[in-house]
Amino acid sequence: MSKEQRAAVDARLRSAAFDGGLTPDELRKAFEAMMASGPPPLGVTLTPTTLGGRPALEIEPEGGAATGGTILYFHGGAWVFGSPATARNLTAALVRRTGARAVSLDYRLAPEHPFPAAIEDAVAAYRDLLDHGVAAERIVLAGDSAGGGLTVMTLLAARDAGLPLPAAAVAFSPGLDATRSGASMTTKHGIDPLFTRESLHHLGALHLAGQDPRQPLLSPAVYADLGGLPPLLLQAGSNEVLLDDSTRLAARAAAAGVDVILDVTADVPHVFQWFTGVLDEADAALDRAGRFIRDRLPSAPHRSTPH
Repeated sequence: MSKEQRAAVDARLRSAAFDGGLTPDELRKAFEAMMASGPPPLGVTLTPTTLGGRPALEIEPEGGAATGGTILYFHGGAWVFGSPATARNLTAALVRRTGARAVSLDYRLAPEHPFPAAIEDAVAAYRDLLDHGVAAERIVLAGDSAGGGLTVMTLLAARDAGLPLPAAAVAFSPGLDATRSGASMTTKHGIDPLFTRESLHHLGALHLAGQDPRQPLLSPAVYADLGGLPPLLLQAGSNEVLLDDSTRLAARAAAAGVDVILDVTADVPHVFQWFTGVLDEADAALDRAGRFIRDRLPSAPHRSTPH
């Protein structure tokens, strides 16, 4: 793997690091400009749709879904910014590697819609898939950053609501602790090119809106009962302050009898998978995520598309 590639990615992120002085609208415009620019991803078709009463983006392999699986994807953006468009390249990378179609949800954002609005939207979207005849065992939840946290939180909320759980879940650099109590918040300070504990506290306050972060659906790495969850793949980089969100959740999930894989790549930043085609480690991690998803989806195709 290339030290030059890693250095270039680190420098790029440091030049665009989060500015705590930006308003939510300014953050949204800046992130959209950075992540949704350029040509559409190759090898897939993009179709606007709705799911659970929210806008969504359906991403399918060219020629249609080959596996009959569905990836319900949740974009990143610290609960404040981001959209299916900003996550389209990462979502498309999973679609190409799995042959499954993905539906990327445009869930409500803070501060206009603080916790638990995003979780309510995610569970509604999952219910909609089930109601349209998509079997739970043919669904995989996935997401990055806040969307990775939303992936785990949706599993917990769906379990507690008595819904059948999906085949598996994949979370890239998930945010899983709104208390920001992980040791990596300190040990990775300055090493992380994108976030600090302070910047995450600033963004988190918009999502919390004064609510106690010591709740299972806000800090599952610390407070949730994880029993009964489906197989999990957690991928993180060793250079991120959120690293211990993944390590602690993995340890607690394993203790609760959950089949969990903790996949940490050295010397790469938060959601390094964004840099598919640029960073060798990103493509290797996505290859592993694709295998994880394929191995947990049944092979016979069958699906129904919600409208």
